[in-house]
Amino acid sequence: MRLRHVIMAALLPLALAATGPAAAQGTLRIGMTAADIPLTHGQPDQGFEGNRFTGIPLYDGLTAWDLSRADRPSTVIPSLATEWTSDPNDRTRWIFRLRPGVTFHDGSPFNADAVVWNVRKVLDREAPHFDPRQVGVTATRMPTLRRAEKIDDMTVALFTSEPDSLLPINLTNLFMASPARWEALRAQHPTAEATWNAFAANPSGTGPFRLTRLVPRERAEMARNDNYWGTKAKLDRIILLPIPEASARTAALLSGQVDWIEAPSPDAVPQLRSRQMQIATNPQPHVWPWQPCFLPSSPLSDVRVRRALNLAIDREGLRTLLGGMMQPAVSTYPAGHPWAGNPTFQIRTDKAEARRLLAEAGYGPQRPLTIRVQISASGSGQMQPLSMNEFLQQDLRTVGVNVEFDVIEWNALFTNWRNGCGHASARGAHATNVSFSAMDPFFSLVRFYDSKMAPPVSNNWGMFNDPRFDAMVAAARTSFDPAERDAALARLHAAGVDEALFIWIAHDVGPRAMSPRVRGHVQPQSWFVDLRLPHIQ
Repeated sequence: MRLRHVIMAALLPLALAATGPAAAQGTLRIGMTAADIPLTHGQPDQGFEGNRFTGIPLYDGLTAWDLSRADRPSTVIPSLATEWTSDPNDRTRWIFRLRPGVTFHDGSPFNADAVVWNVRKVLDREAPHFDPRQVGVTATRMPTLRRAEKIDDMTVALFTSEPDSLLPINLTNLFMASPARWEALRAQHPTAEATWNAFAANPSGTGPFRLTRLVPRERAEMARNDNYWGTKAKLDRIILLPIPEASARTAALLSGQVDWIEAPSPDAVPQLRSRQMQIATNPQPHVWPWQPCFLPSSPLSDVRVRRALNLAIDREGLRTLLGGMMQPAVSTYPAGHPWAGNPTFQIRTDKAEARRLLAEAGYGPQRPLTIRVQISASGSGQMQPLSMNEFLQQDLRTVGVNVEFDVIEWNALFTNWRNGCGHASARGAHATNVSFSAMDPFFSLVRFYDSKMAPPVSNNWGMFNDPRFDAMVAAARTSFDPAERDAALARLHAAGVDEALFIWIAHDVGPRAMSPRVRGHVQPQSWFVDLRLPHIQ
């Protein structure tokens, strides 16, 4: 079937008109792929586009990603914590030393009490400020964290349910919101939910920008935080505009209504370049896959079918469709990466072998394989999901596979990802198309391959359950020596490729298009960007 997306072109001028034909010097206007402004209360939704645009700019975590360079993969660096260590006598206990002299946007101090408060907001159901909405977008990204304990004003202990060497990486997703601001708003609002709603409209973090205006589904405006503890932003203001359709984003950039767009339409790139627009790309630790359902009723529970699909895909043809703006994915990590290992199943395009495996599994002209995939029309890291999935649908017909799509809104797809393929929200899907980050081995391996990560704990949507993989996950999480941990992760990754636990399709290169007026942008090897660096000339 052909996929169609209705462009809300009539609504776009309403979102853009208030920016005026020429924004003030130092104001950067960004067209996002999201259909709404990501949540601003401290734990964004809308996938990692939320972290990119309303998480990292407004808030800080104890740890952060180094986004200052384009020539090497991003690594975890100190942020609101200056150092940390795992207690050698109790590997479930971590000690974090906090950065002195940091204040929230409201002027209140950042300290150990604030860390404990922010851990409780997503983990302690008895806490008066516990917010279930923040749990789903946070707890699944750090599922072993259990509690925080103040040691002194600038030292905090974090406790995990089991030894977990990956915790400092996971903590890049826990943003610190101001307890003082929340408590001040609480006096005016009867429930925690109402208080958090008021907080989202007037939030207080420690980040390099502060929110000055929020119009849901239309725009968010931020101003530079001149009291920021680290390197100050060069921009005066940022305006975020949700424009989920690629053609509409491209038109907004060409007409001068925005200065920067995420994921430009590939067929518009020559025109953008002819207008002197900048096209920034860089290989990202990112996977754009189909994630299979492993329940017995799913045809993808058969490894022969999963291998056949991996062999049937013409990834080079897909790259041509995208104007070169992707890398073919034949695993989560490429050969040579410390976590790649040595899989024996070599993913490639081999349609004859794909047909043979399908026949061996009982599928052919007399019994064609039909699979249903739940996908989105746009979204963070989703690249060009409609055209890409339509290409796959046509490509797989050549080996006798019929693909049906259930197209839903991105945030709904992301929510369903935490429900599992046996949940009613899957609507009978045999696979889901949610892209994910490979920066954090928990994100890229553990949460998919560990049976304990089945929903609602985390994102083992396919309900995969294999004791061999559970043992490999445990080996990685309990290896606190970096070399031993890397070796354990390499074994886990290679085993996942051999079992074809994903249908690997593409790696993103994070394309974004920018006006020639934008200067200083660094395109890191990351999902994220450092919005302190660019400025408007």
